[in-house]
Amino acid sequence: QAEEELEAAWSRQAEQLQEMGHRELLLRSDVQRAEEQLESFKSQVMQVCSPSAVGSTGKSVTEQQVIEKVRQISDENQQSHEREKSLQEELSSRLTKEKEVSANIEVFKNSLQKLQ
Repeated sequence: QAEEELEAAWSRQAEQLQEMGHRELLLRSDVQRAEEQLESFKSQVMQVCSPSAVGSTGKSVTEQQVIEKVRQISDENQQSHEREKSLQEELSSRLTKEKEVSANIEVFKNSLQKLQ
């Protein structure tokens, strides 16, 4: 019975580890997407601030338009940074838990081997 309990616990731990690995991949993808958005925002600012930038009417972009665009991009950038920070914290937490699960699996393996 003890062996069955250990095997069940080991199985649960392995499932948790696999799920955390999947979640880690998703988090890394979100962080990469946030970084790509940040680069896109930087590119947009450069386009708007460029002397060759023109508005929809074919006239030069006004100073107010540039200021508004920079404010918008700044707000989006701040949101991206906050999201990235949150994702990094979650990733760090998941990695810590993954290490704990791995250590538990080793303990279960050793216990199972001793029982056999």
